[in-house]
Amino acid sequence: MAGVDQLNQVFFDGVAEGQLRIQQCGDCGAYQFYPRVVCKLCGSEHVHWKVASGRGQVASFSVVRRGVSADFAAPYIVALIELEEGVTMMSHVVDVDPNQVISGMAVTLTFRTVGGADIRPVFIPASKS
Repeated sequence: MAGVDQLNQVFFDGVAEGQLRIQQCGDCGAYQFYPRVVCKLCGSEHVHWKVASGRGQVASFSVVRRGVSADFAAPYIVALIELEEGVTMMSHVVDVDPNQVISGMAVTLTFRTVGGADIRPVFIPASKS
């Protein structure tokens, strides 16, 4: 898998096991995503992996209405998801009419093949979970 390295291997192993793993600082308690070798808040090297709740909300989104390939047939939704733990990650919102997505919408985690490639964390409306 392209892009997997020693720093993010735990994240991708979690995805393969159906878990969304994010880092938490052992000193200040801050969560962070994307993976880093030190805490983005306090600089501590004592970061460890935790399984995220999988609950969040759409912070911002874009509806892609012109597909770039057969694997990414339009329309699809690319969104910034703010997780309950306070971190924001980019993902897809699936199983919803693009016209029904709004900022602040509650979403929950699921896993899907994205773009004909590997399994990735994506989100569905919380009302469907």
